[in-house]
Amino acid sequence: MAYAVRELARLQRDRKMEFSVVPTSYQMEHLATSHGLRITTLNEVARVDYAIDGADQVRKGSLDVVKGGGGALLREKVVDSSARSFVVVVDQLKLVNCLGGKQLIPLEILPFAYRYVRSEVAKMGGKAKVRESTGKMGPVITDNGNFLIDVDFGRVKNPSKLERHLKAIPGVLETGLFIGMVDRTFVGQRNGRVTVMKPR
Repeated sequence: MAYAVRELARLQRDRKMEFSVVPTSYQMEHLATSHGLRITTLNEVARVDYAIDGADQVRKGSLDVVKGGGGALLREKVVDSSARSFVVVVDQLKLVNCLGGKQLIPLEILPFAYRYVRSEVAKMGGKAKVRESTGKMGPVITDNGNFLIDVDFGRVKNPSKLERHLKAIPGVLETGLFIGMVDRTFVGQRNGRVTVMKPR
């Protein structure tokens, strides 16, 4: 996303293009404003024309993805859902035949409900752990003031069903499963070329 921000700044400067951006984290907001981009919010525009995002995993064929490694999955899903076109940019190592496996599924949860959510996830066969901060003691706190837990479900054979069951747990605010949302995926190859994939 840092490359995308720099390119948007170049287009704004060199081609005199005018646009506004809706950042999904304080980190991206700082990066965008430091490059002179105009910031807006969903409360001002309601919908965005184009959402660009990375992903931790992309399932071949469906282009269902796992996101949340950066910790902004709740805001990302809101913005990506509001977009008229949503594209994902990854390298070829992120492509998989089945979501999950070694990839944990992130959940943004209400801190008040942490133990309850963890026990409910365990009933579904998931092994959950709270995401810990690296620079200080304690859990990672999202830009929304919530906890993140990362859940090992093994291979996720039916991501739509898992998404529905997780969202039905009171205290789960959002999941890192982005199902049926992606319009196109740009995949960087080792040879420097880019492949464009659409859902089948």
